[in-house]
Amino acid sequence: MAKVNEFETAEYKYSKSSKQRFTDSANDHYTYTSAEDILDNLPDLSKMIQHHQENQAPRLRELEKYYKGENTTILRENRRREEHLADNRAIHNFAKYVSQFIQGYMVGIPLKTTYPNEGTNEQLRDINRVNDADEHNSELILALSIYGRAYELLYRNQYDEFRFTDVSVLNTFVVYDTSVERLPLCAVRYIYDAITEKTTVYVYTVDSIVQYDLGNDFKLTETKSESHAFGGVPIIEYENNKFRQGDFEDVLSLIDMYDSAQSDLANYSQDLNDAMLVIKGRLELGNDDADSDPIEAAQRMKKANTLYLEPPMDVNGGEGNVDAGYIYKEYDVAGSEAYKTRIANDIHLFTATPNLSDENFAGNMSGEVMKYKLFLMEQKRAAKERRFKRSLRDRYRLIQNVMSIAKEGTFDVSLLQITFTENLPKDIANEMKWFTDAGGQLSQKTMISNLPFIENADEEITQIKEEENKKPTNQQAERLFNENLPEEVNDDE
Repeated sequence: MAKVNEFETAEYKYSKSSKQRFTDSANDHYTYTSAEDILDNLPDLSKMIQHHQENQAPRLRELEKYYKGENTTILRENRRREEHLADNRAIHNFAKYVSQFIQGYMVGIPLKTTYPNEGTNEQLRDINRVNDADEHNSELILALSIYGRAYELLYRNQYDEFRFTDVSVLNTFVVYDTSVERLPLCAVRYIYDAITEKTTVYVYTVDSIVQYDLGNDFKLTETKSESHAFGGVPIIEYENNKFRQGDFEDVLSLIDMYDSAQSDLANYSQDLNDAMLVIKGRLELGNDDADSDPIEAAQRMKKANTLYLEPPMDVNGGEGNVDAGYIYKEYDVAGSEAYKTRIANDIHLFTATPNLSDENFAGNMSGEVMKYKLFLMEQKRAAKERRFKRSLRDRYRLIQNVMSIAKEGTFDVSLLQITFTENLPKDIANEMKWFTDAGGQLSQKTMISNLPFIENADEEITQIKEEENKKPTNQQAERLFNENLPEEVNDDE
């Protein structure tokens, strides 16, 4: 009988005393022997869903909060012990900066998918246009940066069109086999309806979609089943890296430290206005009760921001000088600024993103100079692109499977060319001038393909030729000119 693999592979177990932010199993892959076995053992599938809700979804939600600017650590309750002191919560959205920079850098210029055969190329362009693939790919890149993973669902709509859309990582996961190839067996998507207070589970296998109702005890009851023709699991998982880690996940503690440092500086500035008055001398405070509770007296003085201290006695038993002044906590502003700068620099270093506010990062840099500044980002981009292309080919492989069955054509996915263009300012004009001055020649197709606003060079060249064919020849132009001359001019001739 099949048995589900253990989810928590490490010996270490998370505990409240641990400083670890997420559990060890918060990012594990789910594996099983086969799709048939998992559908025959619904209690194991229930355990996976429960585990995903309790161990994996909390991590994903917290990463989403940091991206939205809801940094959980600085917003926790009871940050300051004294209720009367300032309690500013300064939030710095480094997470959004990191993810949006990477998103713009990778797909600010939309990626291009081309195929050698023009007929197939046109079919793929139509599919991409219907699905607004540029926007869709951009959203996938953003999800990868935030959560470390993203999911894409393929389906055929009522108009028999290929559609693909992203689905939430908060309620979706893929189950893989136990082989070294780690092939997908099925995908699970569970949706909670707040109105009916019911959870519906969809299990996507290589040939069918099975629907279940999920009870409060995580018991699954099958309600519907239908087949599909994709010839594979129609939910594709995209991974940001081997560990499915988000781009700002490993600097969450640094973001917390920066928030805390800035909040403490703001609290200091505000508390300085409420500095405590110190009076040295025997002054009447309006309370001559000798039996007064000293703790209550201290609390009254603290609430009034006034502290009464008796002056010291001299060697002759006399009273020292009477003095008054404000006392407040000394704050090293310069040291604090240096501390925050160091934290900010570490955040940019470990996320491989540039600090665009740095004076050394000039705005008039050329694209090539900027590439040296972004060397670490280039390495990260190359690794992310390789993984993204692999999942992207899975998308078109599933589409090709349906096209083949429906006799709508077929194509070899391995011949599909996927091109990323980093979104950097480029001085193409000087580069082309240097090349032509040196005696080099470029084809019209090469020059057009280097224009970022041209999606397909072949299509543009075809349009140019069509426009040229519509233009009249010199003889046609001369005849039209003569035909439109006034009659008196023709008579004189």
